[in-house]
Amino acid sequence: MTFLGAPNAQFNLSAPDSLAARVAVRARRRMYARFLAATAVQPDETVLDVGATSDRTYEASNYLEAWYPHKRAITAVGLDDAAFLEQVYPGLTFRRIEAGPLPFPDASFDVVHSSAVLEHVGSVARQQELLRELARVARRAVFVTTPNRWFPIEVHTQFPLLHWLPKETYRRLLAGTRHSFFSREENLNLLGRRELLGMARALPGWTATVEPLRLLGWPSNLMLTMVRAP
Repeated sequence: MTFLGAPNAQFNLSAPDSLAARVAVRARRRMYARFLAATAVQPDETVLDVGATSDRTYEASNYLEAWYPHKRAITAVGLDDAAFLEQVYPGLTFRRIEAGPLPFPDASFDVVHSSAVLEHVGSVARQQELLRELARVARRAVFVTTPNRWFPIEVHTQFPLLHWLPKETYRRLLAGTRHSFFSREENLNLLGRRELLGMARALPGWTATVEPLRLLGWPSNLMLTMVRAP
């Protein structure tokens, strides 16, 4: 079953009981494990999660808030109202923000996390600016996930291969269909490994690595870890 209307707050069309949603839960479990291993986050360190969602449809919505045991260490921010997180996970802090620079001083948090946000902020220039902001407010490490453009199935529309066309061609074909929301760059701009790594390595003072999350042997998602150079 698939939602035929506008995407939900997770930029998703899949029903919570769908195969795609169940696969997403397993994928996010693996992303979470990679976050713990790659950042070596400690219980006494502060964590900023950029991209908290108001969506409560899926089991793995706001997975960091759900699964990270040290709730008092977490500050979650997002464009929509996810204040319920403070009631569901006592000790956690939620702050609603506007698009643009993050409202925190430099190096405010030990570790910064952002999952499935980068592909939804717009142009390459805006994606670069988001990475710059994540790095600015991080003292030690940044962890980012985003879908891999070169996975055969586009995870939002679930169309095969169409997104491999030049981006302008892809958007033109999608415009006017029931998936026209995803034809607009400001709503979906997929990245490949080379693009993502290039953006991260352009940030001075950080080392960057990108690990694939594989589905049936194919990299379905990209997991970027940035560590501040000593």
